[in-house]
Amino acid sequence: MNAPQNAPVDPSGDAPTNAPGRDLLRLRPVARLARSRWYPGVFRAPVAAVFGLVAYELLRGPQRASLNAGSALMWLVWWPALPLVFLVAGRFWCAVCPFGMISDLVHRIVGVEGRVPRVLRAYGVWVIDVEFLAITWADHVWGIVDSPWGSGVLLLLLTSSVIASGAFLPRRSFCRYLCFLGGLCGNYARAGMVQLQADPRVCATCTSRAACHHGTATVEGCPLFAFPRTLDTAAGCSLCARCLRSCPDGAISLRTRAPLSELWSVRRPRLEESVLAMAIMGVVLVQNLGEVRGWRPWLASTGAALSWPVLAVFTVVFVVTVAAPVGLLVAASAAASRWTGGSVRDGVTRFGYTLIPLDIAAFLAHTQADALGQGGRAVVSVARLVGVHAGVAPALAGPGTIRTVQWSLIAVGTVAAFVTTWRAVGRRYHRPAARRAGRLAHGGVVVALALVNVLLFAVRGGA
Repeated sequence: MNAPQNAPVDPSGDAPTNAPGRDLLRLRPVARLARSRWYPGVFRAPVAAVFGLVAYELLRGPQRASLNAGSALMWLVWWPALPLVFLVAGRFWCAVCPFGMISDLVHRIVGVEGRVPRVLRAYGVWVIDVEFLAITWADHVWGIVDSPWGSGVLLLLLTSSVIASGAFLPRRSFCRYLCFLGGLCGNYARAGMVQLQADPRVCATCTSRAACHHGTATVEGCPLFAFPRTLDTAAGCSLCARCLRSCPDGAISLRTRAPLSELWSVRRPRLEESVLAMAIMGVVLVQNLGEVRGWRPWLASTGAALSWPVLAVFTVVFVVTVAAPVGLLVAASAAASRWTGGSVRDGVTRFGYTLIPLDIAAFLAHTQADALGQGGRAVVSVARLVGVHAGVAPALAGPGTIRTVQWSLIAVGTVAAFVTTWRAVGRRYHRPAARRAGRLAHGGVVVALALVNVLLFAVRGGA
């Protein structure tokens, strides 16, 4: 019997849409590096050295952010560059992150071979959602980004959590289930241009008992608990290349792919991952709202009018702003459900992913404003560490240039998100009326969020 014309397409029955791109392992230098025992340590060592310098400067250096090299390197160099890494190289940052190295070291020394608690496996992404929002709220309340000491304490708290996880949980449980940065990496990596894949025909004849997952006598197992044979997302792979070195049959490849292609063909969507994408959008809106001219006086006057503490006013605004993207997507899913035949939950679960391109664009627009407006400070403060006076102006670009960059990024992100939504709806629904309703409703969410971002950047104070 044929399914009703307006019934949702079952994605589990779809053929993968990510056309296989070029296998980067056919490039001899890439293959030699990936299979070398020095990878990823050759990158991790200098990253760890810089991490140590940043941590020391944050805690022991000048406590004015404008003079602190650690603060400049962390928030004006690393943070703005991170989304670009995700787009080009997926979760490569997770392969070289010092936290992963610390977790591995602690586990080798004192770790017990326990199991990841079931509650963590089931709700880890929700924990990451809450953690991400809590850190953003704390930054606005206590000024973590603008305080070297506050940023240093944040690093210490994260490092302590990594150590505790490495001591009591297997592999990199913190990175997989608890790290808010890992959640951000995973979400943005879905839009990236590389993905590790295994050949299922070769894997079907494997006699090594999933060495790619469990490891061998000389190579540790996958730190993120992935099975390359069933891996269908860049979010689950840190590109550490352990599976490449442990697979005896050469079944693993590292392939290029069209940017965004995973987002319109997610095969196993999860509500918590979709909510994370929308929460990140809400966080960016909050960050931009905090830089609107007259923001702090408005908080104070509103608190006085309501006889509320300013903290209470901000918390209410924070909750409403973060919830707004979720509310828009719920409303769009409800409006479209009459024609699509799908549930509201299904719409929210599937089409939160399509907002990720706009997420990335808004994130970049916010951080590039800081990098271009204050990037010279990083050069000056780092040069001061070695006794050199660098006559570099704090601003690398003027307000007009910065605003042009911001609006250009939002324009590109809007088009990318709209195309992603268009294709995702087309894959999900067969009936023309259902497709029109889905594209109109979910495309409307993209346009609405894009306009809000443009408005906030337009009234942003300063550069």
